[in-house]
Amino acid sequence: MTVEIRGEKLSGAQKLVDAPITDAVGFLLAKLHAAGSVLNNQALADFGLKERSYSVLVLANSGLEPTQRELADFLSLDPSQIVALVDGLEKRGLVTRAAGKSDRRAKTVTVTAAGAKLHARASEAAARAETETLQVLEAAEVATLKALLRKALWGRA
Repeated sequence: MTVEIRGEKLSGAQKLVDAPITDAVGFLLAKLHAAGSVLNNQALADFGLKERSYSVLVLANSGLEPTQRELADFLSLDPSQIVALVDGLEKRGLVTRAAGKSDRRAKTVTVTAAGAKLHARASEAAARAETETLQVLEAAEVATLKALLRKALWGRA
């Protein structure tokens, strides 16, 4: 179905872009995340990864030796979800668990050599998916968007 709004022909859901909800930050972030997730998961599928497992792999490759609890908190996931994600990556030989240095009961997650190689290739695909998601923005706008999101989340750009 095509609708004409202010002289512009819009089809399907396009006619809703001026609805009041499009001023709600939560809605906009959820909508952008949904669109980006589809592209990310498509790009990461060739590596046997999805957005969440890729996020764990990236953090395991960061050199910061995050614990499973830290991963859960940072990614806003239930600890049981992190355990399942780490289990899957560990079975593939991409990450290892080790006793934490300051708390031996806490398990840190680190990348293996195979995981680092996969991370490098998957990161290129994820970057292409991000570019596609944000293709209507100029490079400076993407940088500003990222800085604003980091500031909103953690109080610093």
